[in-house]
Amino acid sequence: MLPIAKRLNDVKEYYFSIKLREVRSLIAQGKPIINLGIGSPDLAPPETVIRALKNADVHGYQSYQGLPELRKAMASFYKRYYGVDLGFEHEILPLMGSKEGILHISMAFLNEGDQVLIPDPGYPTYASVARLIQAVPVTYALRASNTWWPDFNELEKSDLSKVKIMWVNYPHMPTGSNASKKLFEELVAFGKKHQILIVNDNPYSFVLNDNPKSILSVTGAKDTAIELNSLSKTFNMAGWRVGMVVGHAEYLDAILKVKSNMDSGMYYGIQQGAIEALGLSSEWFDQMNMVYKKRRAIIWEICDQLKCTYDRESSGLFVWAKIPSNKTSQQMTDQLLYENNVFITPGTVFGSQGEGYIRFSLCVEEDKIKEVSHRLSKYQVS
Repeated sequence: MLPIAKRLNDVKEYYFSIKLREVRSLIAQGKPIINLGIGSPDLAPPETVIRALKNADVHGYQSYQGLPELRKAMASFYKRYYGVDLGFEHEILPLMGSKEGILHISMAFLNEGDQVLIPDPGYPTYASVARLIQAVPVTYALRASNTWWPDFNELEKSDLSKVKIMWVNYPHMPTGSNASKKLFEELVAFGKKHQILIVNDNPYSFVLNDNPKSILSVTGAKDTAIELNSLSKTFNMAGWRVGMVVGHAEYLDAILKVKSNMDSGMYYGIQQGAIEALGLSSEWFDQMNMVYKKRRAIIWEICDQLKCTYDRESSGLFVWAKIPSNKTSQQMTDQLLYENNVFITPGTVFGSQGEGYIRFSLCVEEDKIKEVSHRLSKYQVS
């Protein structure tokens, strides 16, 4: 067989790709597994969005930059909910899901050997992509004692001369921590001081969060920061693959050079659905969050059963819970899977700072979450 590329030597198969294969195998064996591990919305997109997709009758290639109407809708959305002015012609680039943007941004700005600041805990794809393009991921610790925010004093003591990109993600996944305006101001100042591109990955703004924020709302942020956003969680359109990167035109021009060589534009019908979604009133978020609040309340009860602690002020699609100190995250989640047929994500999937934590997803219907609570009603913390 042909040897694989050296770039894959340091890249592992994504945890959920491996674990879900095991979960499917257990289900095939007759195990009644309930999956509380994955953040894939089970709720339907708005009916008007689905209708817009069905009514579309254009099947040819589309612009690499998306329909002007889509970019205008994205600009209006940013102005209405974040108070951010974006020029639809040059400061918005639609993406086939924000995940592809992580690769496009990295390819546009990183050379071999450049360093990338990666949050720990954080989304594993940031580090994987850095390794794929032979950049060097450098983790920075996020701690509960500091509200899961970067410790700038600690960062300033590091050698930052080779750092080109810093990934941040607020509201934060997996912890649900929210950024303050002051934190975004500090990030922008840090980026300018060290000539680092700050990239805020922002897909959870509207999930159980009454105060959505964008890093671009900070004065001067466009000089050193760009932002990824997505319709996946906001409008339950994860499988549609609709996202965006927004920011200064020069940054987006560089990203477009990569993107335009990777795809042939987003399907017209999906763009029409996205336009419809972005124009919805805030009532949509209220209805969606009513469902998530009920689910979260039951998850909190489960956490109490497991003697876990958690933050009631967190946002997003997950509950991040600190487990009793007598087990590791992996030991606890394995026990729940093999003894109670419940799959929950160990915090160590997201980095070393995730040890001692587990993550529950809210993307499971209420009756199934209640069934988990019933299964764990006699759980003994040993």
